[in-house]
Amino acid sequence: MIGIKSIASYVPAEGLDNYAQGAKFGKDQEFIFGKIGSTFLPRKSAGQETSDLCVEAVNALFSGNPELDPASIDVVIVVTQNGDAEGLPHTAAIVQHKLGLPTHIAAFDISLGCSGYVYGLYAMKGFMEAAGLKNGLLITADPYSKIVDPEDRNTTMLFGDAATVTWMGEGAHWQLGKSLFGTDGAGAEFLRTTDGKFFMNGRQVYNFALVKVPAHLQQLLDASQLQATDIDLYCLHQGSAAIVDAVSQRFEGGDPKRFVKDMTETGNTVSSSIPLLLEKHVMGSQHKRVALSGFGVGLSWGSAIIERVD
Repeated sequence: MIGIKSIASYVPAEGLDNYAQGAKFGKDQEFIFGKIGSTFLPRKSAGQETSDLCVEAVNALFSGNPELDPASIDVVIVVTQNGDAEGLPHTAAIVQHKLGLPTHIAAFDISLGCSGYVYGLYAMKGFMEAAGLKNGLLITADPYSKIVDPEDRNTTMLFGDAATVTWMGEGAHWQLGKSLFGTDGAGAEFLRTTDGKFFMNGRQVYNFALVKVPAHLQQLLDASQLQATDIDLYCLHQGSAAIVDAVSQRFEGGDPKRFVKDMTETGNTVSSSIPLLLEKHVMGSQHKRVALSGFGVGLSWGSAIIERVD
């Protein structure tokens, strides 16, 4: 069974002081920390491309897992909507070349935003098992600094740049359980780019998350024949502190303390937010069962349960 073997990440050291940004827009420290949830937003350098962020994360994975031979990689999937240059060719091909990976591998992109990691896990698992592959790299990198308008108070204080890579293969301690997905293109206008600039209707996105995510998590538990207390941690997309707090309080039967909130030094890193949580709070832990939920651009959402097997 294909599962999660290891996760590594790359978060740029340079970035923006969000308190300084808040002061520019008349927002105090209480708003920045309490509602936004991020005091620092990492930013890639001007010379870094999306593929460079991916390469940094993968090199960290190889360093931390010396038993993983780069020549053994069978497939690379990059989850991004802000790939290199203008998005053609696909970023996964560029990553393959920069890493010097073998040319017999499959490499392709998945164009999804904040729900992309959950979708990517199951796309990778299904692809690998159908094709009889052994080792896969699921990479997330969606640097919104490429599209966010620094004068837009609704977005410039939210997003940080980061990349993660999840090694998926056989004999993994973390296995994928039940999953549920959804899409509502009627909400496409709430999160979009126009002429290369990102637009977000924050109120609509907040309402969408508050209505959709708690109910979706409950549907997932019902489908898995589990109770809320059977889940050790809930790792939601870190859209903002306000969204994570509101969802955790709306979810009936759940303990808000089990909802991880950790975006102070990263901000909203789009498809990288959930794997960043998993790397820090789940991998190597004694947790038994963890629920994931990503939601955003599309509108799109996906929730899943992963379980540790000894």
